[in-house]
Amino acid sequence: MAITKRQKEVLDFIRNFVERCGYSPSFEEIASGLDLSSLATVHKHISNLERKGLLNRAHNRSRSIDLTPDRKPATMQDIPLMGRIAAGRPLEAMEYRDSLSLNDIVDNKAVFALEVSGESMRDDHIMNGDYVLVEKAQTARQGEIVVALVDGSETTLKHYFLEGDTVRLQPANSEMEPIFVPAAQVAIQGRVLAIIRKFA
Repeated sequence: MAITKRQKEVLDFIRNFVERCGYSPSFEEIASGLDLSSLATVHKHISNLERKGLLNRAHNRSRSIDLTPDRKPATMQDIPLMGRIAAGRPLEAMEYRDSLSLNDIVDNKAVFALEVSGESMRDDHIMNGDYVLVEKAQTARQGEIVVALVDGSETTLKHYFLEGDTVRLQPANSEMEPIFVPAAQVAIQGRVLAIIRKFA
């Protein structure tokens, strides 16, 4: 599961502290070592890392933070966001400094990626070879793009519509027909959050 840049700093601090001292740091030592002003902030990061399975904590003893073995967290890469680019009439060039992180999209959700195969979603600009970021979910609202498991054996990427006892899996391709399946034979595995397209 992905973690934020600050959570990785907390995790690295704990790992280095344990390697150096042989025991886990206190919340005060973490706050001091990372220049955090609030113990509540430390507690929030520790709780999030524990929830993600990267730390274990015994609540009835001091210095109780233990790293979960053999877990390597995925980090979110910050990408410089330099402004907007015209896809129509040219815009005036302006200096603009910010950053874009996948964490802005993922937002600590349970997310996985899939490579798209086929053209059934092309009218929504989801093309063969694209990657979709999918939030794990078992439910969806009408019209959402979902990863659906059909009859326990086949998965497909489609718009989801529940129509009585039937699910309509609607492609975004005017040349393709929708798929109608009994609702009991459809299991939603996730909802699409974003697409990633590589050009090189």
